[in-house]
This record gives sequence, C-alpha cells and structure tokens, in this order.
Amino acid sequence: MTTTPDKTPARIAGMFDAIAPRYDLLNRVLSAGLDQRWRQRAVDALALSPGSRVLDLCTGTADLAIAIAHRHGDASVAGVDFSGAMLRFGQRKIRSAQLGRRIHLVRGDAAVIPLADATCDAATIAFGIRNVSEPERALAELARVLRPGARLAILEFGQPRIPGIRTLYSWYFRYLLPAVGRLVSHHQSAYSYLPASVGAFPPPAEFVRTVEGHGFVSVRAVPLTLGIVSLYEATRRPSA
Repeated sequence: MTTTPDKTPARIAGMFDAIAPRYDLLNRVLSAGLDQRWRQRAVDALALSPGSRVLDLCTGTADLAIAIAHRHGDASVAGVDFSGAMLRFGQRKIRSAQLGRRIHLVRGDAAVIPLADATCDAATIAFGIRNVSEPERALAELARVLRPGARLAILEFGQPRIPGIRTLYSWYFRYLLPAVGRLVSHHQSAYSYLPASVGAFPPPAEFVRTVEGHGFVSVRAVPLTLGIVSLYEATRRPSA
C-alpha cells in the first residue's frame, strides 16, 4: 500500500525554501537536461494567441514562466508559489533575462490563487500539482481564474510503460536519485519525498477524470520520454 506523504503547506514550503539554492542544478542533473525539453512541450500545448496573459502556478524558480516569455515575446506571465526562497531565486533569473516587465511573481497558495475571476488566457503547472495538499481545490481555482476556452498544461512525473525500463527507472528513482539529491542539496528528506509523492499521485487516466470534474474539457494525458512524465492538456469549459 502506498503511503501518502505529508503535504502540510508549511512543511512543503519549508522544504522548498531549504533546497532553493541548488534546485535548478539538481533539476538539470537528475533529469539529464530533459526538464527543459518537457517545459517547452508544455509551452507548445498552450497554443498562445498574441498578447496572452498566462498563470504559472507553483512557479518555483520561474523556469516555465521564463520559457513562456522567451517563446512568446508579447505574453505576460504571473508566477505564483508559496516558497519565498524559490521566488527570490526566480526573481534573480527574471532580472538577469531582462523580463521584469513581463513576468510578475507573487507569493500565494495554489488553493487560493491571488488573481481575479476569468483574467487569464492560459495556465501551467510544472511538477507542482502533486505537492498541493488538495489538488482538487487548485484545479477549481484554476478554472475560476481562466477565461472560458483557455488552455491548461500540467507536467507531472509518472512511471515508464515498458516493463524493463520501468524496473530500472524505479531503482533510479527510489535509490540513486534520493542519494544524489541529499548529497547536492544537503537536505535529508526532500529527495526522498520526491519518489514518495510521485508514488502517491494518481495514474494518468484517474487524474484526467479529476481534471474533467473541475471545469475542464478535452482533457488528455500525453506521455513524454517513455512515460517518465505526463503532459496533461485541457481546455477551460466554455460558458453555457
């Protein structure tokens, strides 16, 4: 039986505060650089129109927000996260990229998004929805702030579909990844939490149904890199 990890908001925020200085480095190393490719696929899935306003929920150090702004020169992005340290590192990257006029970071909770109703043309979450204590509330909030017909793209870890690769990946994910994560981040539990939280996350078909039940249509899960990651694409239900 899979044990559900502790997702108390204060605990999760504190964990990400602690690993923020080495978070980007570990993302690149532990994914062999594939995390950047996965984010680009999420940007593609949004199919943004000129001048779009995009919400990047659980923005972390703003990698996805920056990718959106680079790809779409006239888009504006609101990045929301509850880890103050992650946002500080993200703000430095935004200033370095000279994107301060187009990306605005806000500290906030995914369950109470600090944006008005129907004000966003698209939304993204990269590897953050599984860290939310009540993902259904976050999905309902996303539906609230998105305009009817707006696009949603969610990236989340999964399990490879090919049996032999699945076994090898499970070994890497459960043993090698936490060891490397502890060594580089100097945090004893963050990279043990990662495989535990992925293991407790629902399989793609189940999560698709959850998204459909919270204001979205045309929901599908697209496997990336042999199913290591799923890209969930959805459209905010049009007004009646």
